[in-house]
Amino acid sequence: MSEDLNLQFSEREALLFHSEGRPGKIEIIASKPMATQRDLALAYSPGVAVPVQAIADDPAMAYDYTAKGNLVAVISNGTAILGMGNLGALASKPVMEGKAVLFKRFADVDSIDIELKTEDVNRFIDAVELMEPTFGGINLEDIKAPECFIIEQTLRERMNIPVFHDDQHGTAIICAAGLINACLITGRKLSEIKLVVNGAGAAAIACTELMKAMGVRPDNVIMCDRTGVIYQGRDDVNQWQSAHATTSEARTLTEALVGADVFLGLSAAGALKPEMVEHMKPAPIIFAMANPEPEIRPELAMAARPDAIVATGRSDYPNQVNNVLCFPFIFRGALDVRATGINDEMKIAAANAIAELARERVPEEVALVYGVHHSFGPTYIIPTPFDPRLMEIVPVAVAKAAMESGVATKPILDMEAYRQSLRARLNPTTSVLTMAYEGARAHPKRVIFAEGEEEVVLRAAIAFREGGYGTPVLVGRDDVPDRLRALGVTDPENFELHNSRVSPLVPKMVDFLYSRLQRRGYLRRDCERMVNQDRNIFGALLLQLGEGDAMITGITRTYGETMRQIYRVIDPAAGKTPFGIHLLVGQSHTVFIADTTVNERPTAEQLADFAEQTAAVARLMGHEPRVAFLSYSNFGNPKGEWLDNIRDAVTVLDGRQVGFEYEGEMAPDVALNPKQLANYPFARLSGPANVLIMPGLQSAHISAKLLRELGGDSVIGPMLIGMEKPVQVAPMTSTASELVTLAVLAAGGIAR
Repeated sequence: MSEDLNLQFSEREALLFHSEGRPGKIEIIASKPMATQRDLALAYSPGVAVPVQAIADDPAMAYDYTAKGNLVAVISNGTAILGMGNLGALASKPVMEGKAVLFKRFADVDSIDIELKTEDVNRFIDAVELMEPTFGGINLEDIKAPECFIIEQTLRERMNIPVFHDDQHGTAIICAAGLINACLITGRKLSEIKLVVNGAGAAAIACTELMKAMGVRPDNVIMCDRTGVIYQGRDDVNQWQSAHATTSEARTLTEALVGADVFLGLSAAGALKPEMVEHMKPAPIIFAMANPEPEIRPELAMAARPDAIVATGRSDYPNQVNNVLCFPFIFRGALDVRATGINDEMKIAAANAIAELARERVPEEVALVYGVHHSFGPTYIIPTPFDPRLMEIVPVAVAKAAMESGVATKPILDMEAYRQSLRARLNPTTSVLTMAYEGARAHPKRVIFAEGEEEVVLRAAIAFREGGYGTPVLVGRDDVPDRLRALGVTDPENFELHNSRVSPLVPKMVDFLYSRLQRRGYLRRDCERMVNQDRNIFGALLLQLGEGDAMITGITRTYGETMRQIYRVIDPAAGKTPFGIHLLVGQSHTVFIADTTVNERPTAEQLADFAEQTAAVARLMGHEPRVAFLSYSNFGNPKGEWLDNIRDAVTVLDGRQVGFEYEGEMAPDVALNPKQLANYPFARLSGPANVLIMPGLQSAHISAKLLRELGGDSVIGPMLIGMEKPVQVAPMTSTASELVTLAVLAAGGIAR
């Protein structure tokens, strides 16, 4: 029932994340050019007067001439923050900024966080109502019950834009999706199940109302609070709770669960006991969504009833009920049809769409990063929150429901074109990267951090361990525990540390290294000195001897020098030439650039190899590769003496009959700009290239560094491809977060 991924972080790391660089998590950028006086005149005065008059004449034009149609306000007064209680409006700001980030990340919805300093319901309502001209939708968040019911209902009645309290309805929609599938697996009908709801707050009431709207019979529902069953005649409940009062004779949760099909928990840790589960019907359905500790741990529920289907709010168990599956996409669909509200029909459509997605085959890129092939069944009734298909499937279902229920003011006429536009809004790379982290947590590996005396490396190792991605294996001297302690680690002795001065592995390492280098001019004492004094040599030998699954280095030496050291220990993969890939990751696109790190003047065969291997990486990242071999020349214009290897690389691929588009030689503007490409109607690319194969290391390295420093996209990499062991060489300027990303990609087999 939460977006909390149950990751573990140190307080220091969390504070640094929010404070380093520009404080906070959001900023405002202009969507139009603002470079010249003319730009400013069009953006403000006098040019702005034209759209002002157009909107005055027809208010609907605000959606065409302003950002209103893609802008959602995330609003809270901080009275119920993340289960932490009433900490006030200002304290809720980090959470609301985070919610705004999720809107953008998952559905390309722009969002502004607004924290209102009042607990007065009427003042809150008045303040939000006055914002209607600014926003296309309102997302209420972290407002305590019962005030949240009054606020949402009143705003829905007064405002002509969608108002959605995610704590209530987001949880309800995901629960409903899971319940649909759990009933399908166990052969139940919603109209026949006996449902026991433990908890009587905002989320519990919303879940109950939605499930009744979907067909669960009201007389088959029992709601409980801390006191027990909410029955007709109880006088200590509010009007929203009393609406779900039962006529049952049961008075305790234990009594209510006898013969129940479904337990829906939105209450407190440990509220559901194994002996209670034993008295439920065969194949009981248990949604234990208290966070961070559920009403019952899945292993305890399964021990009591091995036939149970269990869902929680946690990401470290199957069937996570996570609101991020819902709220970005329901707003996406509502905004795109300019809905005047979000009704039950739209919520039910979202639930059905999410349920249906879980029954479809999981894409290869999703399966790869998790290390398992999810398939519909008792441990997979809800899709992963990072399934990229959510963006396409859920908004379409919501938009259709809005149109059919009469709340859409701008119906979509071409639904297939709408699907395509949704697919283009987001970059699948971001989903794959997120899933890679989840996959690392599901299948943790041992990653060697070769420069374990550097603060940035230690911070990365701390994050890697506390994030649950695996075990960091540190290379360093005896003072590493003290350095860890200075960074806030309370148990530095539990970090695995290898010191070449005292390691019992040194003799075996020297033997291994000497056997490799003795015919390359190295004496045994040279190998002893390298093992004892060079962290990259020592770390690479740990990897070769099986002390780790992957290695990360590069902070203290240049890329070229680091590679020379690694080559002394680790060979290229059979038949492969190692090379580097930089990823430029934007909101809706990724461009892969190779080779940016290793080969100064690659041959035509090597360029063709780089194209094939980079195309394979692109596919792992969810992209259909379109490869361009770059040059200063477009198909011989202008002529030059350094073009043969580029042209020959295209010929090599012609002979290999590869399964992706490619073309060259061509300049970057032709490869990336459809208007320029149109000048060459014979070109074989169906759209802008997303894999750029550079002609040589000089141009590639310069381009990658320029784009890192001056470009607007995020840059990942370089990723080292083609070594026999997973090893990554990070830039010397890498942050801890960038090191963790490379470590996760290496350990997960994507960057190799």
